[in-house]
Amino acid sequence: MANQESNFNARSWLFAPGDSERKMEKATASTADIVIFDLEDAVTDAEKPKARAMVTAFLKAQTAHRERLWVRINPIQTEYALADLAAVMPAAPAGILFPKPRSRADAELLDHYLTAFEAAAGTEIGSTKVMLLVTEMPESMLAIGSYAGVPRVVAMTWGGEDLATALGASDNRGDYGGYDFTYELARSLCLVGAAAAGVAAIETIHGDFRDEAGLRKRAAQMRRAGWRGMLAIHPAQIDVINETFSPSAEDISAAQQIVDLFAANPGVGTIGFKGAMLDRPHLLRAQALLKLAAKS
Repeated sequence: MANQESNFNARSWLFAPGDSERKMEKATASTADIVIFDLEDAVTDAEKPKARAMVTAFLKAQTAHRERLWVRINPIQTEYALADLAAVMPAAPAGILFPKPRSRADAELLDHYLTAFEAAAGTEIGSTKVMLLVTEMPESMLAIGSYAGVPRVVAMTWGGEDLATALGASDNRGDYGGYDFTYELARSLCLVGAAAAGVAAIETIHGDFRDEAGLRKRAAQMRRAGWRGMLAIHPAQIDVINETFSPSAEDISAAQQIVDLFAANPGVGTIGFKGAMLDRPHLLRAQALLKLAAKS
């Protein structure tokens, strides 16, 4: 079972707490490409059994949307992870958001668990996709480059809050409003690690869901840097994310011109175009954008 990124594209990933049927319904009714029912941070330990039952029932009732409904389970090193999987896998979620993997070994162990649960439920083996949340622990940071070829993994994302707690930080942002160096490093390592694994890099949340201008600016910056989508905490963020991470008509036209120009000049390494010199990296980026546009 190889990585599935070549056949997978998702721009917006919307969280909904697994203990709120109303919020799960609202998230599912949104235009988010992926909806993630959260059994981890959004649910207290005492409420986890109730949330598992609610998420399972909701998944079973949502056959029309099942292909976009994922579940964030608890970390595999906790007592809750297997109980999460045992509850939700019979309802065949499309994917699992896997928090706090300490290394490749944890991701491979998850693959074994998912295979067993799929076999028990009569679900197609290998059909449950995985996104890794790869920066939440110090040891996780040191393993980001190790996930190439891990079965099921189609995306990687990052977060700075749990990492700040693990490092003993009182905050993870500077006076300028951006992330401090360590957390910008986590973001960069996630982007590089996703590229090394051949999977989609998904940017973390923009915490203020009322800040549309800030979200739009940040999403544009992340897309330019190579990110393929973004996590969201509120349905109000979805349209901006979907729009920003979709190639515009102007982007597609410019990319097609570059591809056509190289095709018309076979064997040429560099070509002048609109006052600039283009070479093979420009061609590869144009081809990648056209491929992305075909998936959107």
